[in-house]
Amino acid sequence: MTTIRLTAAQALARYLANQMNEDGVPYIAGVWAIFGHGNVAGLGEALYGVRDELPTYRGQNEQSMAHAAIAYAKQLGRRRAMAVTSSIGPGALNMVTAAALAHVNRLPVLFFPGDVFANRGPDPVLQQIEDFGDGTVSANDCFKPVSRYFDRIERPEQLLTALPRAMRVLTDPADCGPVTLAFCQDVQAEAYDYPESFFARKTWRFRRPEPDAVELEAAVAAIKAAKNPVIVAGGGVHFSGATAVLKAFVEKHKIPVVETQAGKSALAWDHAYNFGPVGVTGCDSANIVSEKADLVIGVGTRFQDFTTGSWALFKNPNRKILALNVQAYDSAKHDAMPLVADAKVGLEKLSDALGDHVFQEPDASLKASWFAKADAVTAAPTDANTLPTDMQVIGAVQRASRDNTVVMCAAGTMPGELHQLWKAKLPLSYHMEYGFSCMGYEIAGGLGIKMAEPERDVIVMVGDGSYMMMNSELATAVGMGVKITVVITDNRGYGCINRLQMGTGGAEFNNLYAHSNVSPIAIDFAAHAAAMGAKSHKVSSISELETALAAAREATETTVIVIDTDPYPTPDAGGHWWDVAVPEVSNREQVNTARAAYEAALKERS
Repeated sequence: MTTIRLTAAQALARYLANQMNEDGVPYIAGVWAIFGHGNVAGLGEALYGVRDELPTYRGQNEQSMAHAAIAYAKQLGRRRAMAVTSSIGPGALNMVTAAALAHVNRLPVLFFPGDVFANRGPDPVLQQIEDFGDGTVSANDCFKPVSRYFDRIERPEQLLTALPRAMRVLTDPADCGPVTLAFCQDVQAEAYDYPESFFARKTWRFRRPEPDAVELEAAVAAIKAAKNPVIVAGGGVHFSGATAVLKAFVEKHKIPVVETQAGKSALAWDHAYNFGPVGVTGCDSANIVSEKADLVIGVGTRFQDFTTGSWALFKNPNRKILALNVQAYDSAKHDAMPLVADAKVGLEKLSDALGDHVFQEPDASLKASWFAKADAVTAAPTDANTLPTDMQVIGAVQRASRDNTVVMCAAGTMPGELHQLWKAKLPLSYHMEYGFSCMGYEIAGGLGIKMAEPERDVIVMVGDGSYMMMNSELATAVGMGVKITVVITDNRGYGCINRLQMGTGGAEFNNLYAHSNVSPIAIDFAAHAAAMGAKSHKVSSISELETALAAAREATETTVIVIDTDPYPTPDAGGHWWDVAVPEVSNREQVNTARAAYEAALKERS
């Protein structure tokens, strides 16, 4: 056996550079790195050695650079991924939030944070967490519950088993999610005689499991027995590359489709069978067909509480659930009838077995009614003396967008209103991180999207609250010459949670600056963005916003546009009840009233 002597860090870098996807390109597209004492000497030197084959990118914050890596993978439908490395201690812990985000959203990212010395020579080393009762614990143990696969590399030869296991998880459609290889810093520098064959170029296929024959037969029987089925399209439709197959399926069998946050853009917004966004942030047309459905066919969805209206949306007393999902865990939720398979293959098999079976055409007037309401609230305001609403901002961005525009967001007001109101034309033109609803994902995520698909226009919608939490990768985008457009809606606080607080009977407290112990402050976001090198504008009206958006589209550099908005208005139509527990006891009548309404809703659900 021919061997090559490498450090463990060099072996990791060389191995990753030679793992390819089915398209013949490296599966790991690059490494985001902030170096410290736990990774600079070992991994830093190793990554320098493969910098032409495996590029390294420098971020500003470990969490946000991981967000960029995750968004990259999501935008490419999990066909490629990125890795992220940090030192031990706070650098590693900064990435745990991002790992949880990837875990919830079933997205691939490879973390290799530095770890304590395996030989325990310098004990405790700088930034080491000491557990008084367990000498094996380090800060990286925090990754265990938010990683699909976790390993601690304490000997160089452990990479021979750990790295193939990591790649298996990253490329597995059912188990896909974050992988953490905690890399002891002394081991990074240790040499070992690795088999040369370990570094041979390898292609990883994306498996497409076919349905079990018995499950398929039961699913076909359930569909044929239904009178009013509805398809809930989730993120798995995108990850499977099943958008064209879904379109053909619903056109052949005439079944209406409703879309989750992750599934939105699976069908064009104006497709006859796309009845729009479903659930808490859904629209009237989608929720009405869902309420009446006697068979709910989930395709690649994990049936999150926003999708299901906390399981109060599907009101038909005879309704059944059929869950087509590549992950058996998701296919068995709420006593669903499972159909464990790849979404694309599963739909094809179902369609073949259904033959010419068709359903009655759904009521197209529901869609027309909804879009009339949506168009009204997104239209430009007629009163120039009032603050614009977030809905009107969305309308302006919509009018300035093109078919290949990707609009993205993560938390706060915008996810709900974009889900309801945005008209997505092409697959993956709507990018929302709402599985974890992680404030601060937005700008870093926009950077990752643009790196994944440079030909797309990327528009980041972010509130002032999320911008304040994490904005530093704006400087990275500028420095890398990666053009994104950022629209900051400034409602002077956490407007979305303030409305939820009011809606559950609470007093306005500690959300908007005006109701906190922080004096109302006027942050010059345009000046801040300009200080990081972006081209920036502060606009005072929707018409000025439209002018700025037109200029941003033609610009070659990253542009930030800031507009003040009213924190209170939301669409009057659409939406659904959401289970947010209201206090049973309060001296405020508003809370007592809200509690009574909450208890009534619980009874209706049960």
